[in-house]
Amino acid sequence: EVQLVESGGGLVQAGGSLRLSCAASGLIFADYAIGWFRQAPGKEREGVSCISSSDGSTYYADSVKGRFTISRDNAKNTVYLQMNSLKPEDAAVYYCLLEDKLGFRYWGQGTQVTVSS
Repeated sequence: EVQLVESGGGLVQAGGSLRLSCAASGLIFADYAIGWFRQAPGKEREGVSCISSSDGSTYYADSVKGRFTISRDNAKNTVYLQMNSLKPEDAAVYYCLLEDKLGFRYWGQGTQVTVSS
């Protein structure tokens, strides 16, 4: 059984930092590309960042570029999203997504990030 467990969300003041984690089990973690998505109330889910399964290449949405850093530790089956200089508009539920080369996808349960101004 595949399980994704997210953690690290919480309440932070604007300008602060949080590190989200997504720990996976029940799959070969290194085979999966991983993305972080977020969804704020009343808005569509949007892609924030992703990291490849092969060469570790990364992508960031313009809104978070220079502030967020995605990384993965295949030995720990965990992906991280370091979020710095947080803004109120970063507040959302953050989800991790794992996708293999055949298109099989697994979503995490989400973790709430709240940023106070």
